[in-house]
Amino acid sequence: MKRAIPVLVLSVAGLIPVWRYAPSPDTGSTSSSATAPASTPSVSSSDGTTTTVVSGSTIDTEKGPVQVEVTFDGDEIASVRMLQQPNHPQTTAAVPKLIEQTLQAQSADIDTVSGATITSDGYKESLQAAIDARG
Repeated sequence: MKRAIPVLVLSVAGLIPVWRYAPSPDTGSTSSSATAPASTPSVSSSDGTTTTVVSGSTIDTEKGPVQVEVTFDGDEIASVRMLQQPNHPQTTAAVPKLIEQTLQAQSADIDTVSGATITSDGYKESLQAAIDARG
């Protein structure tokens, strides 16, 4: 009985920091959220073709921010460039695949790259925001 009271008190004292722990806003989030709206399109014309460059929203993911910039040539997606991406080997390997799929599909309706699900979801969300911003 003499040992039970100190053990109980020390156990409670050790658990108090665990009970009070709250993760910081930047970590522990499993959902993505947009932090900045898509930019307004910048348009340039030469030789009768219209080129429009639009940046998508910055999407905060567990791995880091994701943001794309889309260049439209007339109505077609001419190129996609990553403005922000997580510094992760799987992301680095997934980005060319995501861009290739986008250019083939000409939309944000593309497949998720296996092993880079979080980045793929952020990419698709930012891409759709850029497409929507273009109008």
